[in-house]
Amino acid sequence: MKIDWAALGSVFGVSLVATVALVGLFTLGIVGLTKQEEAAARGGSAALARTAAYACFALCAAAVAYGIYLIVV
Repeated sequence: MKIDWAALGSVFGVSLVATVALVGLFTLGIVGLTKQEEAAARGGSAALARTAAYACFALCAAAVAYGIYLIVV
């Protein structure tokens, strides 16, 4: 059995980058929701923080859906 180490390293690298990107994007969504609550408590407008948080969550959902699509098709 021969292992293609270059392909294995490539898969590992892409998986690592995708995982870090998704976790970072989800974290930005959580931070956006926290900022929205802080702005609402101060009496300011929280629409921008809420919109940014929802956009981050939508991008996370799109990335997960694309991954499932790649597995199924």
